[in-house]
Amino acid sequence: MAELILDSVSQSYGTRKIIADLSFTLPEGAIGCLLGPSGCGKTTALRCISGFEPIQSGEIRIGGEVVSRPDWMLAAEKRRVGMVFQDYALFPHMTVSANVGFGLRSQSKAARQARIDELLVLVGLSGHAEQFPHQLSGGQQQRVALARALAPRPRLILMDEPFSNLDVELRERLSIEVRDILKREATTALIVTHDQNEAFALADWVGVMHEGRIQQWATPYNLYHEPANRFVADFVGQGALVTGEVINDHQVEIELGVLNGHIPVECGDTGCDECVRSCHVDVLLRPDDIIHDDDSLMLAEVENKAFRGAEFLYTLKLPSGQRALSLVPSHHNHAIGERIGIKLAVDHVVAFRRE
Repeated sequence: MAELILDSVSQSYGTRKIIADLSFTLPEGAIGCLLGPSGCGKTTALRCISGFEPIQSGEIRIGGEVVSRPDWMLAAEKRRVGMVFQDYALFPHMTVSANVGFGLRSQSKAARQARIDELLVLVGLSGHAEQFPHQLSGGQQQRVALARALAPRPRLILMDEPFSNLDVELRERLSIEVRDILKREATTALIVTHDQNEAFALADWVGVMHEGRIQQWATPYNLYHEPANRFVADFVGQGALVTGEVINDHQVEIELGVLNGHIPVECGDTGCDECVRSCHVDVLLRPDDIIHDDDSLMLAEVENKAFRGAEFLYTLKLPSGQRALSLVPSHHNHAIGERIGIKLAVDHVVAFRRE
């Protein structure tokens, strides 16, 4: 295991900039994730880290060792980096045991077999050692691919959209299993995905990418509750923006009441140097910021609803015509067009300069 550092890394294909000034630090033993839509550059970043792509500027370091800089790169096979591909890339003619032990050919037979047995127990496949990949489920094949990558004890594991070929239920369960396996091996890992549920289930640190740049590198909790900009706020989780007027540097008023919290300094329409009354902002309200309360005198109209089993996600029309979202226990089954009582439960005020 090793610390991973990207310092102002850029890469282009021809005249097209794919990643630009990419910088982040993944601590030793931590699990990181590059999260973003298709085409944002996250897979290119992974290829640069693995040694499959050169970089045009900046520096990549693994365990304190420089592995890439402009006009030079350490060969991929010398980086001690394990790779888990989207399609698993298992050898179809080899058994599970042989696949896992593929990178251990330089070891003695006894040491090789001991490591294979250890990993098959770790990934829950000790009873499948002599089976072939086509005899396994998708989830089992993914765990074999992970065991094969872990076998040589790499400094870093890279995973490219590892669960995209699996159904939703299996994807969620396997995300938790893979995190547990990586933590038990104390392995530093970086995963690429477009699915925020995977990112949140797996990672200690998440970098939200857009147009080749990291918009925010933070814990999943902080990404959700303290997004750095509008793109992160929109891409991570659900929510709605409502207009607000700043009272002072720790209070903003929306039509539902006064919220207390940190307000950004540049909050005005033209960019004021301090937060004063009359600065106008857009305030992010998450579905968990609005609580259904039958006894409340504050009412909103149910404009739409989505049943999610234990909860409804209500789209609410506020008195001004603005819209907000609310998660409500499913035994509160209100009709579209009905007016219901609501109250605010905002712990984190997220406000952006009014556009």
